[in-house]
Amino acid sequence: MEEEKARKKAHELDATVRVGKKGVEAVADELADQLSNEEPRKVKFLRSSRGGTTTDELARELAEEAGAQLVDTRGHTAVYVRDR
Repeated sequence: MEEEKARKKAHELDATVRVGKKGVEAVADELADQLSNEEPRKVKFLRSSRGGTTTDELARELAEEAGAQLVDTRGHTAVYVRDR
C-alpha cells in the first residue's frame, strides 16, 4: 500500500494498539498480527510509555520489533503498514 493511500485511510481509523508502561516489546506481536489481517494500523503511545523518549523514537523502535513499516507519526499516534 502506498504511503499516501495509507495515510488517507488511517485518518478515519481509531488506534487499535496502545503502548503503555510495559513498552513496545509488549505490543509488537499484536501489531504484527493485526497487520497480517488488515492494514494500515494506528498505534497510540500513552504518556506512561514515553518516559524520557519521544514518540518518534518509540514509533521507530516498534516498527523494527514488529517487522512493520512506519508511515507517519502525528502527536502521540503512529501509522504502520506491513514491511515489504
